[in-house]
Amino acid sequence: MNALNRIIGFLIFLIAFLILIILAAVPFEALSWLQTQIGHLTQWARQQQMTAPLLLNLGRAALAAIAILIVIPLMIAELPRKKKEPAVSMRTEHGEIRVTADSIARRLAWHLDQLADVISVFPMVEPRGDTVNIKLDVETSPEIDLPMKTEEIMLVTREIIEQDMGLKLGKLNVNLRHAPYPAEM
Repeated sequence: MNALNRIIGFLIFLIAFLILIILAAVPFEALSWLQTQIGHLTQWARQQQMTAPLLLNLGRAALAAIAILIVIPLMIAELPRKKKEPAVSMRTEHGEIRVTADSIARRLAWHLDQLADVISVFPMVEPRGDTVNIKLDVETSPEIDLPMKTEEIMLVTREIIEQDMGLKLGKLNVNLRHAPYPAEM
């Protein structure tokens, strides 16, 4: 439905663009032509009203039906909808629990920020059904043992997600960035 709405919107804007260009290029000729066409249409409608009023009324009803059954639903489909906040769902014996991605990210950031030599943590949490994929951007002090710190961050993340929060961890990506060395004076 969204693709159809985009195509229709594009065509409407294209037609409006062409009309405006023609009006800008040859305004008097375009308005004269439009006035002539409206005159012909008015004359045709009057003639139809005289000779076949039922057919004219059926045509008017068809136009109204098209407006109600096609145009209005397309307009409604374009109205913005409130998006659900991304969350991980879990089932327990008592019901269903939804933990938002933002809550998971805040909890991870707080716990990982407590680790030694970690300056800042920016977690990106992507819920995938009952699992959660996590990408961590971590800034550390420049003198750390890289493999050991990476392993510590991954272990703490896994512990927080799986043991403390009871969620399933999917993919875990850790991007480490060292802070700059302090300037010598």
